[in-house]
Amino acid sequence: MHNGFMSLSEVFNTDPALARVRKLVKESDVAIEFSKLFPDLEKVAEAVRVEQNVLILRVENAAWRNELKFKEGLIIEKVNDYFKETRINRVKFIF
Repeated sequence: MHNGFMSLSEVFNTDPALARVRKLVKESDVAIEFSKLFPDLEKVAEAVRVEQNVLILRVENAAWRNELKFKEGLIIEKVNDYFKETRINRVKFIF
């Protein structure tokens, strides 16, 4: 039985009016956690943001872009496995 009071997390997770905020938080989590997931890439790639399930990575140069493009599937899989849901579908590389 519900007594009329809800915790903040219940409101945040269930209120339809906060759906956009929930989406923004999920997207920013990917960018924040990227260096933790890929510490070996910290010096050559930086997660800028996620837009519409596309992770935007700033890379040092074209050579790294090409190298990481080959590993795009692994990056997507590791991110989605870490968050236990589909957070990204594609990676876009920028300089």
